This record gives sequence, C-alpha cells and structure tokens, in this order.
Amino acid sequence: MKKALLIVSLVTISVLAQAKIEFAYEAGAEIVSAYLWRGQYNGGLSFQPDLEIGFAGEHIGLSAGVWGSLGATDWKFQKGLEQEEGYNPNTYFLPEVDVIANLSFFGVQLGMTHYQYFLPEAKDNYQTEVTVGYNFADELGFPLYINWNTFVAGDDYNLEYDESDEPILDETGELKTKRAFSSYLEIGYDQALPHDITLGVKVGMSPWASEFYGNDRFAVVNVSARLQKAWMFDVCEIDLFAEGCLNPYAMRQDKENEFIYVNAAGDDKLYAQTLNGTIGLGIWF
Repeated sequence: MKKALLIVSLVTISVLAQAKIEFAYEAGAEIVSAYLWRGQYNGGLSFQPDLEIGFAGEHIGLSAGVWGSLGATDWKFQKGLEQEEGYNPNTYFLPEVDVIANLSFFGVQLGMTHYQYFLPEAKDNYQTEVTVGYNFADELGFPLYINWNTFVAGDDYNLEYDESDEPILDETGELKTKRAFSSYLEIGYDQALPHDITLGVKVGMSPWASEFYGNDRFAVVNVSARLQKAWMFDVCEIDLFAEGCLNPYAMRQDKENEFIYVNAAGDDKLYAQTLNGTIGLGIWF
C-alpha cells in the first residue's frame, strides 16, 4: 500500500513538474432577460459581471473569481402592491455577489462558492456551497460533466415536523428548523454545432428533502437546454443565447395541489413556475 502511494505521489510530482503552468484570466458580463439558476426563477432583467483569474496547465487548473448580479425580482418593476401574509408581491432590486474558488486536477473538479445576497430585512443573507465533480472533456475529450453541490453554511434550513406532520415550535414560539444540507446533482452535456453554435443540456436533481429546491423527497427539479452563438474577435468574444428550464417535480406537485414552499424573494408565484426561459447577450475578454 505504501509503495502504491509512493508511486502515485512520484507520478503526480513528475506531471506537475513537467506541466507548463500559465497565468489565465477571463472577464466579461452578460445582460439577461431573466435570472435563472438551477431551474429557479431568481429575478427579472439583470446585469451579471464576471471576473476570474488563476493558473492553468494541461492537467491542472486553479482559479478564483467574483460573479455578480444586479437586477429586480420582477422585470415589470412594479412597486407598492398590497402586502399579504406570507406573500410579498413587491418588486425590489436584488443584488448578489458570489466569491468562487475552483481546483481542477485530471478532470476532477473541486470548488467552493460563497453566495452573498442583499435581501431586504433578511436574517441570513448568505450561503456557502462546496462542489465535487468530474469533467470528462478534460481527459477523455467527451463533453459530459457531473457535479455534486451541497450547502454547508448560511440560509439553508428545513422545518421540523412531529408525528402528525405538524410543524414543531421552539420555546419562543418560533418554527423549529434544522440544517438541510440541500444538495444538487447536475449532469450536463455540451454539443458543438456548426457556425460556432453550442447546444448545452442539463438535468438537475435534489437527492433529499429541501425547502430551498421545493421538494420533500428525491426529485428532478431542472431539465434545461441552452442554445448559444459565439462571434470571435481579436480582443473579445460576443455571445447571444437563449435558455429554457422545466421543473418536472414542480409540474407534478402543482397538478396534485401539493406544491411545497419554494425559497424565493419578491413575487412567489414567479418562483413557483414550472417552465421558465431567458435570452441574453454576453461579452468576454
């Protein structure tokens, strides 16, 4: 066993020593008609800048970046609607800043993302997520990837229920909660088409009960497709894309009239939609 570990260590050191590690960066921004994330509607018209720097070699990459989104919860920009109990129809701006770190090693992907939300009157306005995955394109040339993502800190809780399926209250009369460790398994495939067009399809699953993803058991919560056209120039790349998302679990639950809570801001009805779409324009340097 020790000899095997020694051999693996020596091979790894040899590969890293021979790899040509170079500085790499990517900067750009997108404007989208709707902010969609893992099949959820997270906002209306949004501006989303992105900056990533790091080092890349033939079999290894290390990067850190910042991604942001500035938009409204509803593209109609309606304000001042009547407030109802447990329902907020008001539109407001919803800034978000994510800090991201990624390590890739022979196709294995390791990452951490800190999501910072600027929600009005929110107690917990952040989440931290860890990611483990594998990109088959890196080593095998096959454009398929699989990622497992789990929230480990921040606003991610499920209600606790008693034997009668009634929510449990704590000593202060508040609803009792427990950390959910909401997870998201995604399998994606990107197919290159003629004329610099790419078709990307994804299937996302929530493996256990999560109020964040709106499921009370294992569920397929996202089936999406994205069609993107790229124009390459000397100093930049311009992308035009369209994406559609379907939530099969929400569609079934809606028919059964049992759709459970969806973690949302603004107009909850928008977030409970089973079918969403967006178009966008991006520029990258």
